[in-house]
This record gives sequence, structure tokens and C-alpha cells, in this order.
Amino acid sequence: MSRINRQLNPLLVVSLLMYLRKGNPYILKPVSFHYYPSIRGMTITTGSVVLEKDGSNLIGISIGGGAPYCPCLYIVQIFDNTPAAKEGTLQSGDEITGVDNISVKGKTKSEVAKMIQAAQSSVTIRYNKLHAEPAQGKTLDLILKKVKHRLVENMSSSTADALGLSRAILCNDSLLKRLEDLKRCEGMYRGLVEHTRRLLRSYYDLSQTYKDFGNIFSTIGVRELQPRASEVFTKFGEIHRQMERYGVQMIKQLKPVLADLGTFLHKAIPDTRMTIGRYADAKFEYLSYCLKVKEMDDEEQSYHSLQEPSYRIETGNYEYRLVLRCRQDARARFAALRSDVQVKIELLDNKHVQDVVQQLQRLLSHLTTFYDQCHQLLDGQRFFPIEVDLSKGAFTYESVSGLLQSQDEEEPEEYNVAEEAKETSNMVNSSGESQPLISMD
Repeated sequence: MSRINRQLNPLLVVSLLMYLRKGNPYILKPVSFHYYPSIRGMTITTGSVVLEKDGSNLIGISIGGGAPYCPCLYIVQIFDNTPAAKEGTLQSGDEITGVDNISVKGKTKSEVAKMIQAAQSSVTIRYNKLHAEPAQGKTLDLILKKVKHRLVENMSSSTADALGLSRAILCNDSLLKRLEDLKRCEGMYRGLVEHTRRLLRSYYDLSQTYKDFGNIFSTIGVRELQPRASEVFTKFGEIHRQMERYGVQMIKQLKPVLADLGTFLHKAIPDTRMTIGRYADAKFEYLSYCLKVKEMDDEEQSYHSLQEPSYRIETGNYEYRLVLRCRQDARARFAALRSDVQVKIELLDNKHVQDVVQQLQRLLSHLTTFYDQCHQLLDGQRFFPIEVDLSKGAFTYESVSGLLQSQDEEEPEEYNVAEEAKETSNMVNSSGESQPLISMD
């Protein structure tokens, strides 16, 4: 059994002081207290688990420690897709106390491995569960290693091998390189959203121009005294008002397109980038624990080669087992986030292709509908030339008419008669039909 130093619960001291202050120095009630391990506050519970072997006669664990250097045997790693991993009870750092009700105290790890292999179809593993918080393993050394991994992320494989980083995973991660693709995709969508917003703003301004144009011509048509000109001006103005309504309707239909593009730009891409950032952080943390384990293994090998005792190993190797547990937890987070990143990137790529094509089709469809509607309004209409008599229409201004009237009063009567006869002759053609004074074309 591993040695555990015990500390007195502070509640016991407080209870003693309270009773002494009450004047009962010899009558003390029993106060319960707890024992806390001195090794990073870890606690241990016992248990057993039955594991069915796979086709290779393995249960999927690697064993460390044991005689002659370490007083206990412990699990170093749980391999993926193995009976131990699928069952889920055993974890890295747990101590193995027995195999098929046979104690393994004082045995080497090779002997324990042979005992497990000697079992037929299933094996019962008795263990002491190591309860440890992952935060207890995040020392300053691990933080510095994490920073180091960030610095060498884009280095070559040979450099990464020299630093001992590629033992866990290749440093040149394709998922991290997708950040550059996301930046380019974000820039394209940002430009597309900005261009669409400007386009809708321009069409809105154009619609307001149609509206003002229609109001002006409708006003002229109302004030025009000549029936034919009034009808033409009024109809021309009403068509422009209808074009304005078509334009506003088209803008309302295109607003969801802009909203969908904005959702992809402001939600889908940032969420994927944030997931990749969490994945990178979990990856660097996992690599840091791997490097820490390698350093502790090298330290252990150096002690063995020099035939010198190691206090850490002789007392149960708790610190090493804690790092093993933290590495397993970090690997689980890393694997989960990697799968999440792959799924999100795949969905983002599919949505990117489908979204761009679909939104552009919607944009072109509504623009085409707007142009077809405007074309139908103007197709077959003949507004020009418009026959307008300026002397009897809405174009006659009071200032000009007053000036002409004053000039007419000053001219002699004979001149007015001659001019009137000349004007009448100009208005009658050879067939006897009258002609307009002005034709607006």
C-alpha cells in the first residue's frame, strides 16, 4: 500500500479552541476529521472490473512501474477502440492491485502482462482509482511548454522531431491551415455583402427617383387643359409610380438574401474560427503533456542507468501518474474538438458552395423580375410626340403671359390683324386640317 501523509482537519483545532473558551478544558465531544493526502490532494478508491478480450488476446492497456524500482504498478495508457476504452472504467494513472484475484504486489510489469495474457476470454482487474483534478497538473512548466508548441507550430518536421513534438501529432496541422482559407472566405463574403447592400441602396434611390418623376408628371397632367396631353402626362406619371412600387417590392424580396449572407459572415465563419482556436489550444495542451511525460521517462531512465534511487518513483510515482491522467483528459478533449472542427468545416464548405450559388440565383431572379415588370409597363406605349399648345396649356407662365400681353397692347391694331391672319394660315394645311404649335418628342 502506498504511503500517504495525513494532515489534521482545521475544524478539529477550531472545535478545541471553542471548548476551551467555554471553560470545559477536559470534557471534549468527539469531532470527526478527514485525512488529506499530501500528494497534490489526490484521493484513492478501490474497485474491480471484468474486461472481455479482443481477437488479439488484448484488453488495450499499457502498464508502468512495478519492481524493482516502484512499489506499485499503474496504467500508462488506454488505447482507442479496445475493450478497456469501450468499458471506460480504467484510466491512466490508476494503480493495478490484482489480476483475477491474484495480488500483483512486488511483481514486475512484464509479469503482470503475462498474467493478463494467460487469461482465457476475460480478465478481472482490481485497481485503486486515482482521483485527480486536471488543474493540478497545469504547472508553470506545462504552460511554458504550451507556449513553446505555439512557437514551433509552423516549423518543419525535422525541427519538430528534434524538439520532441512530433511524437504525439504532426505539427503541420491541415485544420489549422484552414484558418487562412476562412480569412479569404470571410473577405469574399464581406465584399459580397457590401456590394449587395450598395446595390439595394442604389435601387432604392432609383425607386425614389421614379416616384418623384411620376409625381411631377402626374401634377403636370392634372394641370394640363388639353385632354390628350393631360391623359398622356398622367399615364406616364402613373407608370413611373408603378415602377417605384415594383422597385420597393424587389428590395423587400432581396433583404432576406442580404440577411442570409450576413448570417454566414457574422455567425457561421466566426463560430468555426472559434472552434478551430479551441482545437488548437487543446492540441497544444495535449502536446505539452506528451512532452512532459517524455521528460519524466527520460529522467526515470537516467536514474535507472546510474543505479540511483528516485524519491518520486519509490513513493508511488504520484506526480507521473497525475501527468498521465492529465494527458489522457487532454487527449480526449483534443480528439473531441478535432472531430467537431472537421464536421464544422465540412458543413461550412457545403454551405459555402450552396449558399453562394443559391443567393446569387435569388439575386439575379428578383432583378430579372423587376426588369421584366418595368419592360411590360413601357412595352407598346407611345407617349411621344405629345402635342401641346403652349399658349393654352400648363406651360404658360404668368410672368411670360403678362409680358406678352403688355407687348400686344402696345402694338398697333393693323399689325395684330396681320399677325393673326398669318398665324391662321400656318395652322391650316393643304387638306384643311389644323397643326399643333409645338410637338414634344
